[in-house]
Amino acid sequence: MSSLNLSHLDQLESEAIFIFREVAAQFEKPVILFSGGKDSITMVHLARKAFWPAKVPFPLLHIDTGHNFPEALEFRDSLAKKYNVTLDIGLVQDSIDRGTAREEKGINPSRNSLQSITLLEKLEEGGYDAAFGGGRRDEEKARAKERFFSHRDEFGQWDPKNQRPELWNLYNGKKAVGESFRIFPISNWTEMDVWQYIKKEKIELPSIYFSHKRSVVNRSGVWIAESPYNTLLEKESYEERVIRYRTLGCMTITGAIESTASTLDDIIEEVAAARQTERGNRADDKRSEAAMEDRKKQGYF
Repeated sequence: MSSLNLSHLDQLESEAIFIFREVAAQFEKPVILFSGGKDSITMVHLARKAFWPAKVPFPLLHIDTGHNFPEALEFRDSLAKKYNVTLDIGLVQDSIDRGTAREEKGINPSRNSLQSITLLEKLEEGGYDAAFGGGRRDEEKARAKERFFSHRDEFGQWDPKNQRPELWNLYNGKKAVGESFRIFPISNWTEMDVWQYIKKEKIELPSIYFSHKRSVVNRSGVWIAESPYNTLLEKESYEERVIRYRTLGCMTITGAIESTASTLDDIIEEVAAARQTERGNRADDKRSEAAMEDRKKQGYF
């Protein structure tokens, strides 16, 4: 008898597809959290493979801070139209207007933490009981604590000490009324795995991930893009640099890296030699040692 030997990418894909199907079986109204970033794009690709030839049975939910990169928004709209999936958009500005969220002040104000408020409001409004996220354990120490099925209480909050064991690929989605789950199908993937999978599957990405010229300012060693949401300090000035982004977030807090990587092969080679994690240039993660965990406890992605 011949044996079936799967590559590590095939094994990761199989695991993720199994989780997508488990969620479809256990929950009533799941939704895929979508940002236009490489991880959420990979998730949509996996969901398509999980239910092919049927269409993806879950809508996409994007929490739009209003400070997003134009390239990401354009790609978001294009992808939803291309695959004929429902796109639900939650605007942080709506939460600010309602008074449930308060605008941050400062030279480069971030709406990143405000996303949690809008997200919880949209999950309740849509009646979603499970939300797929593209978090990976290699990204950040708080993400490393996540289960595949991450239980959230009736307030949408995460308690890392109150999670279910996951043994032998058995996932417990039982919940009380008002509770929900965040689901992380690519938890076991690394940044390198994602890039290699994108190359293998020929997945399209926003141009922002590849080398391009952009007007940026160096702030505390981080290249921040020119945008109407930043305020230049005295003696600061924008300059044009050849950069790309390893991760996407608000324009005010997502740092670029100087790079000439213009192809997937170039990016894979660059990631292999990198000495800093992909979130190393995210200003929101540098506000405290437990910045990510604090946000996740409040309902963040």
